[in-house]
Amino acid sequence: MIPHHAPTAPANPPAAGESPVPAALPRVALVGVHGFGERHLSNLARLAAAGVLDLVAVADPHPPEAGTLGNSVGVFDSLDQLLASESAPDVIILATPIQTHAPLALAALAAGADVYVEKPPVASMAQFQEVLAAAEASGRRVQVGFQSLGSLALPAMRASIESGDIGDVLGLSATGMWLRTKGYFKRSRWAGKRSLDGTDVVDGVATNALAHAVATGLHMAGAHTIADVASVETDLYRAHNTQSDDTSVIRVRTAAGQTLLCALTLCAPEQQHPSVTVHGTRGDITFYYTQDDVRTTTPAGERRETFGRTDLLENLLAARTAGEPLLCALADTGAFTAVLEAIRTAPDPLEISPDYTTWHGDGDNAHPVVNGIPELIARAAKAQATFAELSVPWARSLPPARTFAVDGKPVAGYQDGSRIRASCSPRPYLHPVSTLGGTVVTDHQPLDHVWHLGAGVALQDVAGVNFWGGRTYTREAGGYVWRPDHGSIVRTGEGIPGEPSQGDPSPGGGELTESLSWNGPDGAPLLTEQRTWTWAGVGPSLWRLTLDFALSPAGNRPVSLGSPGSNGREGGGYGGFFWRLPACSGARVWTPAGAGEAEVHGSVTPWLAWSGSFTAGPAEGGSDPGSAAGVGTVAGAATLVFVPAADSTDPWFVRVDGYPGVGQSLAWDEPVIARPGAPVHRTVSVYIADGILSTEDIQTLTTSQGDDS
Repeated sequence: MIPHHAPTAPANPPAAGESPVPAALPRVALVGVHGFGERHLSNLARLAAAGVLDLVAVADPHPPEAGTLGNSVGVFDSLDQLLASESAPDVIILATPIQTHAPLALAALAAGADVYVEKPPVASMAQFQEVLAAAEASGRRVQVGFQSLGSLALPAMRASIESGDIGDVLGLSATGMWLRTKGYFKRSRWAGKRSLDGTDVVDGVATNALAHAVATGLHMAGAHTIADVASVETDLYRAHNTQSDDTSVIRVRTAAGQTLLCALTLCAPEQQHPSVTVHGTRGDITFYYTQDDVRTTTPAGERRETFGRTDLLENLLAARTAGEPLLCALADTGAFTAVLEAIRTAPDPLEISPDYTTWHGDGDNAHPVVNGIPELIARAAKAQATFAELSVPWARSLPPARTFAVDGKPVAGYQDGSRIRASCSPRPYLHPVSTLGGTVVTDHQPLDHVWHLGAGVALQDVAGVNFWGGRTYTREAGGYVWRPDHGSIVRTGEGIPGEPSQGDPSPGGGELTESLSWNGPDGAPLLTEQRTWTWAGVGPSLWRLTLDFALSPAGNRPVSLGSPGSNGREGGGYGGFFWRLPACSGARVWTPAGAGEAEVHGSVTPWLAWSGSFTAGPAEGGSDPGSAAGVGTVAGAATLVFVPAADSTDPWFVRVDGYPGVGQSLAWDEPVIARPGAPVHRTVSVYIADGILSTEDIQTLTTSQGDDS
């Protein structure tokens, strides 16, 4: 919008009866008239026609076409030539290649001009500090062209969040899925470059193409200056033949304790509107910044609103005459520059294997699509996890804390849970777990429940603390609600206290005994746990994994162990041992007494089997974590047989249709009490076989292994 403010009074007011002298219009020059500079030319023409400014000069080695500019506009080859002329601009707009922003801004400031510089403002933190110091020394203003920060949606969203519309803020995510062709990276020498002729460029999906997503997300997270940023983590990849990243995750933790997860790609199947979402305990608020649209989703329904936008050049002009604050001052892009600096100093982006990309189009119009990228972007945002942490097959491998092997073959990765976000209740777990033939039979952080973590132990209600992750089911609410009640399970030692570690009992398997502490949100321990994993080969295509755990109060008082079922949700007695399976076709679940989810869920039987055909990974967007532990990643049929202790009365918890998962219910419809000196103790074994086993095979197996009751 055009600002309405009083003109600057002349130095010598006219005497009574004399005509007032009109205030001089600000003299504006544009450096760089092609590319995004063409948009500036259009905007300058609009504002000049409205009598807001006077375009006095442009500079570009390739001048605009004849007739584009008025006869009064000077045309120069460079900013140096422009400044050497008598143009004397009050404001200089820089719409030039990234690597030229800092030196041109310094020259403009030295000439006494205010500066409007396109994003990113600079190509390094050192340049940022130099330009900022020059601006402060000269007393001039520097506005950065993150146009989304001029949206009137931002103050409206801030007011909505502060009023409690979406409850307490859990975190923020910025997502962008665009596509760029080969021709896009041929448009200039610097496109797709991290550096050019030894000079930093730092082009890339997060620093240039979708930089507005990052900048807007930081703004909404309250991170403006360098001091507002506690840490930046980068996970950079590319499918194009470039230096720079085109598919990446950036995770920013702010000094105020917020987390912003940016999941961005230029290799999407189709162009979509990028957005920034604030996730709350009562709902979400999403800003589609290219459209100035806001969508608020709460239990009351969905509300959509569209807002106007203040032009950043007009805002700069208003700051000069009326003292209005800049909407995107250089100092307030310090947080963004911290992100840029982390990307600049990060290792070169890892090439995404062609096995996981599909090219569309021909010649310069050809563009790559990363297979399954929409779901991977969604998972990363929801879990606040990097592609590497999600164990995407083309991502960097993050070795597990330990690898379990049978006869020299890796079969399971032990994860310590340190990379899991707080609202997912961080805890140790096994993932990936595979058959001896290499078929992965666990999943972690799936899109439907990002707090499901492979195979392990979790409970939703330990004296009111959630050690399962996600929302908590309460009897009072009669449903699931977000609460700041998430605990964490951390290792405190290995081996049984007072006894030597058992180590690996045989070359064909191994044993891991560990001490764990179940800590509440305040870090205070509620439970202590002794957990033992044992694993061993049973046959050429079969191995056994056994979990034994005992939960004791950390203090001298009893501790209640509950579930949604014990809190009133019928059939929702999950908690205790739980195994999240990946998607599989032809899934069949059965026990000696029946088959199908309806028959086996809630039953108490001596064994439960699950069989199906498991895929090798996310060719269509699923997860394939095998490489993280050196575990094989072949597709194939497999059978898992879950066998409880002979005296177990715990019902099976089974899901097939909604998601694939199996657990032993520790507290089906009543809480279980852990008392001092009387721990809650459970044991379960899982046989993991290549191929489809029959009921007769399972009966023979469990009988021969001494597991049949």
